[in-house]
Amino acid sequence: MPKLFPIRRPLKLVSATSFKSFNSTPFLYQEQQITTTTKTNERNPTNSSSQNVEEQLRKLRILLQQHRTETAKSILANLIHKNSVSQLYTLFSPSPTKPIFSNLLLSLYSESRLINEAKELYFMIREDKKFPSLSAFNVFLESLNSLRHYKVTLEVFDDVVSWGIRVDRFSYGKAIQSAVKLGDLGKALELLNCMRKDKLSLNEFVYNVVMGGLCKERRVGEARKLFDEMLERKVAPTKVTYNILMDGYCKTGKLEEAFKLREKMKNDNVEPNIVTFNTLLTGLCKLGKMEEANCIVEEMKGYGFVPDGFTYSVLFDGHSRRDDVSSSLALYEEAVKKGVQMNEYTTSVLLNGLCKKGKTDKAAEILKKLMENGLTPTEVLFNTILSGYCKEGSMEKAYSTIDEMEISGVKPSCVTFNTLITKFCELGMMVDAKEWLWKMLDKPVSPNVQTYNILIDGYGRKREFTRCFEILEEMEDNGLKPNVITYGSLINSLCKDGRLLEADVVLTDMISRGVKPNAQVYNMLIDGHCMRGTMSNAFVCFEKMVESDIETTLVTYNTLLNGLCKKGMIKEAEDLVVHILLKGLNPDVITYNSLISVYSDAGDTGKCFQTYEKMKASGIRPTMNTIHPLIRVCKKEKNGLVLIDKIVQEMSQMDLSPDRVVYNELIHCYALHGEVQKALAMHIEMVERGIPSDKKTYNSLVMVHLKEGKCEEAKNLVDQMKTNNIVPNDETYNILVEGHCKLRDFSGAYIWYREMLDNGLLPVANICNELVSGLREEGRLQEAQIICSEMSSKGIEECNTNEDLSAVGLS
Repeated sequence: MPKLFPIRRPLKLVSATSFKSFNSTPFLYQEQQITTTTKTNERNPTNSSSQNVEEQLRKLRILLQQHRTETAKSILANLIHKNSVSQLYTLFSPSPTKPIFSNLLLSLYSESRLINEAKELYFMIREDKKFPSLSAFNVFLESLNSLRHYKVTLEVFDDVVSWGIRVDRFSYGKAIQSAVKLGDLGKALELLNCMRKDKLSLNEFVYNVVMGGLCKERRVGEARKLFDEMLERKVAPTKVTYNILMDGYCKTGKLEEAFKLREKMKNDNVEPNIVTFNTLLTGLCKLGKMEEANCIVEEMKGYGFVPDGFTYSVLFDGHSRRDDVSSSLALYEEAVKKGVQMNEYTTSVLLNGLCKKGKTDKAAEILKKLMENGLTPTEVLFNTILSGYCKEGSMEKAYSTIDEMEISGVKPSCVTFNTLITKFCELGMMVDAKEWLWKMLDKPVSPNVQTYNILIDGYGRKREFTRCFEILEEMEDNGLKPNVITYGSLINSLCKDGRLLEADVVLTDMISRGVKPNAQVYNMLIDGHCMRGTMSNAFVCFEKMVESDIETTLVTYNTLLNGLCKKGMIKEAEDLVVHILLKGLNPDVITYNSLISVYSDAGDTGKCFQTYEKMKASGIRPTMNTIHPLIRVCKKEKNGLVLIDKIVQEMSQMDLSPDRVVYNELIHCYALHGEVQKALAMHIEMVERGIPSDKKTYNSLVMVHLKEGKCEEAKNLVDQMKTNNIVPNDETYNILVEGHCKLRDFSGAYIWYREMLDNGLLPVANICNELVSGLREEGRLQEAQIICSEMSSKGIEECNTNEDLSAVGLS
């Protein structure tokens, strides 16, 4: 038999002959002897403790023989606190009452929560090839379970069952409960099947325990099957049963099923409790369904239940999820009026919700009032306020919060200082971060691994890598072991700065120190190489990741895919997508967007739209990064306008609002195809949505107005650009020059040409030629000659009309 517990060898304090004479004593004489011995011991207090124990055990044996169990139990209850397990068990000589004594002793140890003694006794009984009675065994199991000795509970249970001892429903219940507590649902379900095979009736306790374990792991479907089995076996579900299953449904977002169960509960006349309503409220509030939640609160009150602190915390959380600060505050006022005691948890939920919405001043005011009304301030509550002020950038108020914290008798912790240091690192204010590190040490509060990780990340963002390595060394000098986040922050900063060789050195050092890189660390390195376009190095890193048994994720493949697509390596990108599918991963929106983008760059409209349709068929919602390349590729097609109109229509159906990039692409595309009204309407919509126009917007609008022959409007747009500090570029002027040429307004074109040249910009050759030809046709040969000379001096040989000009004597 395996040794489950530590062995204490029994002490031999009496001889076998003494047990023999003890066994031969008649009952009446034994009772006289008990009285005589007691009186003798009173006269001779110098008797050894061993003799006293022997006498007490003799008395116990007589009482047990007379079935005076309660009296025996009272005497034994005194003995267990003064004598070792081995003394009591060994000195009680083998007799017909020994099993009764062992059971009584095991029960007493278990009931007295002397669990180590109970375990030792159980082992000694098993060493003698004996088993305790089922009742004593169950008391022992109950004690083990209640004291959270779940593993030992299962070991003891399995030991008994392996010897063919028949246990009852209670024993199974405790074993199943221990398996669930250990998270071993496989074992729990196995024991449940054993109960069925042994024809033991399953009660609501066993069902509730297993259903609770299944729901905790979100295996609600299996829990529901057990619930249905209960009904088939005529085991009446209790309110606990209903609450467990409803909670499972709520946590998995299946509110409809939860409310169906609530209706069944009503129909079965099972009275709810406050847990029932709080469970339903939690489900509704997590989804922000506050109107329905308020109805549940009213129903709750109808049953006579008063909302408790947990109820209010759930409601506060619901309002917070909907960013409804006013409702949170109204609820708080209601709670105060009703005298609801706001505990730390409820208060923290309320304060956190307010701080998230930038209402930290109000949160601080509420905390102060609650403290005045008796709420004990805690570090968590003050840290919530501190975090709120840091997020708002109100650093003076953050400092004041720490002062108030100390005045209230709450000592700032590492979390407190880490919050401030994090904010300064985010702002790049490393001098202030260092100052607060020193203040932290002065308190004294020792920095933890997270403190150093924050600093390494902060200095890494500032590209102060020498300081990063100094902090790493300082961390180790202080006896703190860097973790994967420490190294990950440093590697990430190095990769972003293009220092990939140093990042690889840090990775090697990390591994040599026994810190195993995770997928995120390898993904950073792969992304670094992809950003540099060194795809061969990216795949070497990928191979290292695989060799190290690090699970490659979809992020890993998407990073590689994006790198291949940016390099225009379409065949390799398609092969990688096949590999993703073979690995059993489902492509996401990033995967599809990368493919659509590379096909767009290659001008492959067919594959662009095939991939787009496949994406939608897979149930993946397109994003703006999907739309951008689709519109770009449409501009090159003859039927581009038809495709663009289709995309715009689908965007509306998907409730996908265009961003500035999309508006610019659409306006430009409509302008190119001469759809003036559509281009102008799109710009009006853009302005109405509050999206400011940029250089690309103005250029497209200038083109639109010139296509309509509205030269003045085009000029006004250029003036507006300049007023908005948007400097016209060469594309702007090329559009202006070409537009005026198309309108045969060569004078206007020449004016724009001169401004373009004055700004250090050059027209493209074909537009230049068009302007020169136009001027020549109008007889403005001198201006045409000037342009040709200027372009020739700039090295633009294509602008060559010298031969034409020589014919009229101007060459």
